[in-house]
Amino acid sequence: MPLGAVIKLSCPATQEFWEVPVVHEDEQLLAVAKPARLLSSPDRYDPQRPNLMRLLHDGIAQGATWAKQRNLTYLANAHRLDFETSGVMLLAKTKPALVALANEFGSNKPLKTYVALTRGMPAQPEFTVDAPIGPQTRQLGLMRIDTQGGKKSITEFKVIEQLRGFTLLHCHPLTGRTHQIRVHLRSVGLHIVGDVDYAGSPLYLSQIKSSYRPKFKEPERPLMGRVALHAERLEIKHPATGEPIVITAEWPKDLRVTVKYLRMFSGL
Repeated sequence: MPLGAVIKLSCPATQEFWEVPVVHEDEQLLAVAKPARLLSSPDRYDPQRPNLMRLLHDGIAQGATWAKQRNLTYLANAHRLDFETSGVMLLAKTKPALVALANEFGSNKPLKTYVALTRGMPAQPEFTVDAPIGPQTRQLGLMRIDTQGGKKSITEFKVIEQLRGFTLLHCHPLTGRTHQIRVHLRSVGLHIVGDVDYAGSPLYLSQIKSSYRPKFKEPERPLMGRVALHAERLEIKHPATGEPIVITAEWPKDLRVTVKYLRMFSGL
């Protein structure tokens, strides 16, 4: 299947529809660009919510065209992305490939590169946060810095571009904790745009464009109303050949548009 292929998924129960781009494929691997606001795998608290793996497995079981074209009988995710995070998600077509990928992801290497748009500007162009992470005690599903009982967590950050009051960052998590990038950025006073769970508010055009005038009687929609975090790049050793491969996913439209307007109206 050539690059540029799209897997079409739908959930009749919620009447939702997704077009999921294929960003890499070979006999062992299938990598897709997960859309924002789609779970990677079943929610432990609500298993009926639509999720990418369930939709893919349903497609295989039902003999969907995209599954037949690939002769797929097995597909398993090697890692996860948060519900609102977009970008590269890697799947294994065989069990041996999944085992090899699990070993690769279990090593403390900067295999993943994310792009984050934050409010605030760091003091240094490159910095590392080494702080253990554990669950919040009062808010189910959220995480916090926990120096006593948390798990070891390390993330490297590098500034891509600074805009007035905002920063684009490359983020390299060396460990794989839940909400790791979001929690580590908050711990140093940088809040991801749209990340309301960790004190990051949505971004509206009216906040950066002084001449903005709202349309009559229509509420303003945010430029970025979800967590501005995108899994841009994944570098791994191929499970069959051992050769390094690099998989990338282009920025989604909401992130591209948001950065475009920031450059237009908030550039330094």
